[in-house]
Amino acid sequence: MTKKEIALKYLDYLQQGDIHKVVELFSVDGIVDSPIYGIKRADEFYLQLNNDTKRSELNLKGIFEQQDSNNLALYFGYKWTLKNNAKVEFDVVDIIEFDSENKIKTLKIIYDTVASRDKVEAL
Repeated sequence: MTKKEIALKYLDYLQQGDIHKVVELFSVDGIVDSPIYGIKRADEFYLQLNNDTKRSELNLKGIFEQQDSNNLALYFGYKWTLKNNAKVEFDVVDIIEFDSENKIKTLKIIYDTVASRDKVEAL
Protein backbone atom coordinates (compact mmCIF):
# COMPACT_ATOMS: atom_id res chain seq x y z
CA MET A 1 0.00 0.00 0.00
CA THR A 2 1.09 3.55 -0.67
CA LYS A 3 1.36 6.14 2.12
CA LYS A 4 -1.77 7.83 0.77
CA GLU A 5 -3.74 4.55 0.79
CA ILE A 6 -2.64 3.89 4.37
CA ALA A 7 -3.69 7.41 5.40
CA LEU A 8 -7.13 6.93 3.84
CA LYS A 9 -7.53 3.57 5.62
CA TYR A 10 -6.50 5.28 8.86
CA LEU A 11 -9.30 7.84 8.49
CA ASP A 12 -11.82 5.16 7.58
CA TYR A 13 -10.91 2.90 10.52
CA LEU A 14 -10.87 5.88 12.89
CA GLN A 15 -14.35 6.94 11.83
CA GLN A 16 -15.61 3.35 12.24
CA GLY A 17 -14.07 3.18 15.71
CA ASP A 18 -12.09 0.08 14.69
CA ILE A 19 -9.10 0.72 16.93
CA HIS A 20 -7.57 -2.70 16.27
CA LYS A 21 -7.30 -1.96 12.54
CA VAL A 22 -6.01 1.56 13.29
CA VAL A 23 -3.26 0.19 15.54
CA GLU A 24 -2.29 -2.41 12.90
CA LEU A 25 -1.29 0.50 10.64
CA PHE A 26 1.38 1.51 13.18
CA SER A 27 4.82 0.06 13.75
CA VAL A 28 5.25 -1.97 16.94
CA ASP A 29 6.72 1.07 18.71
CA GLY A 30 4.37 3.59 17.03
CA ILE A 31 3.64 6.80 18.95
CA VAL A 32 0.78 9.30 18.92
CA ASP A 33 1.32 12.90 20.08
CA SER A 34 -2.04 14.45 20.98
CA PRO A 35 -2.80 17.89 22.43
CA ILE A 36 -5.42 16.37 24.78
CA TYR A 37 -3.98 12.96 25.69
CA GLY A 38 -0.25 13.69 25.44
CA ILE A 39 2.39 11.39 23.96
CA LYS A 40 1.41 7.71 24.15
CA ARG A 41 2.01 4.41 22.43
CA ALA A 42 -0.53 4.02 19.62
CA ASP A 43 -2.38 1.14 21.27
CA GLU A 44 -2.74 3.10 24.54
CA PHE A 45 -3.86 6.28 22.78
CA TYR A 46 -6.54 4.65 20.63
CA LEU A 47 -7.89 2.60 23.54
CA GLN A 48 -8.30 5.80 25.58
CA LEU A 49 -9.80 7.68 22.64
CA ASN A 50 -12.21 4.83 21.97
CA ASN A 51 -13.23 4.72 25.64
CA ASP A 52 -14.08 8.44 25.50
CA THR A 53 -15.88 8.32 22.13
CA LYS A 54 -19.45 7.50 21.26
CA ARG A 55 -19.20 8.51 17.59
CA SER A 56 -16.76 10.15 15.19
CA GLU A 57 -17.47 11.77 11.84
CA LEU A 58 -14.51 12.76 9.70
CA ASN A 59 -14.55 14.92 6.59
CA LEU A 60 -11.32 14.81 4.58
CA LYS A 61 -10.28 18.25 3.32
CA GLY A 62 -6.85 17.40 1.92
CA ILE A 63 -3.82 15.12 1.85
CA PHE A 64 -0.41 16.73 1.56
CA GLU A 65 2.52 14.57 0.57
CA GLN A 66 6.05 15.62 -0.27
CA GLN A 67 7.96 13.58 -2.83
CA ASP A 68 10.85 11.53 -1.43
CA SER A 69 9.68 12.04 2.15
CA ASN A 70 8.44 9.72 4.87
CA ASN A 71 5.91 12.36 5.98
CA LEU A 72 2.33 12.98 4.99
CA ALA A 73 -0.26 15.38 6.39
CA LEU A 74 -4.01 14.84 6.60
CA TYR A 75 -6.35 17.81 6.95
CA PHE A 76 -9.88 16.95 8.02
CA GLY A 77 -12.92 18.11 9.92
CA TYR A 78 -13.73 16.12 13.04
CA LYS A 79 -17.18 15.87 14.61
CA TRP A 80 -16.63 14.09 17.91
CA THR A 81 -19.44 12.83 20.12
CA LEU A 82 -18.12 11.88 23.54
CA LYS A 83 -19.49 9.02 25.67
CA ASN A 84 -21.56 11.52 27.69
CA ASN A 85 -23.14 12.86 24.43
CA ALA A 86 -21.17 16.12 24.54
CA LYS A 87 -20.30 17.19 20.98
CA VAL A 88 -17.21 18.94 19.73
CA GLU A 89 -16.36 19.98 16.18
CA PHE A 90 -12.97 21.18 14.93
CA ASP A 91 -10.45 21.01 12.09
CA VAL A 92 -7.44 18.73 12.53
CA VAL A 93 -4.08 18.23 10.88
CA ASP A 94 -2.44 14.86 11.47
CA ILE A 95 1.21 14.69 10.51
CA ILE A 96 2.19 11.09 9.86
CA GLU A 97 5.77 9.85 9.75
CA PHE A 98 6.19 6.42 8.15
CA ASP A 99 8.98 3.92 8.72
CA SER A 100 10.78 2.06 5.93
CA GLU A 101 7.99 -0.56 5.78
CA ASN A 102 5.22 2.06 5.38
CA LYS A 103 4.02 1.57 8.94
CA ILE A 104 3.11 4.68 10.92
CA LYS A 105 6.04 5.50 13.20
CA THR A 106 4.65 8.72 14.68
CA LEU A 107 1.38 10.58 14.31
CA LYS A 108 1.23 14.16 15.56
CA ILE A 109 -2.28 15.57 15.97
CA ILE A 110 -2.65 19.33 15.68
CA TYR A 111 -5.85 21.21 16.55
CA ASP A 112 -7.15 23.97 18.80
CA THR A 113 -8.33 22.33 22.03
CA VAL A 114 -10.29 25.32 23.33
CA ALA A 115 -13.62 23.71 22.40
CA SER A 116 -12.77 20.17 23.50
CA ARG A 117 -10.46 20.19 26.54
CA ASP A 118 -13.13 21.00 29.16
CA LYS A 119 -15.56 18.47 27.67
CA VAL A 120 -12.99 15.67 27.65
CA GLU A 121 -11.87 16.51 31.19
CA ALA A 122 -15.54 16.36 32.31
CA LEU A 123 -15.66 12.66 31.38
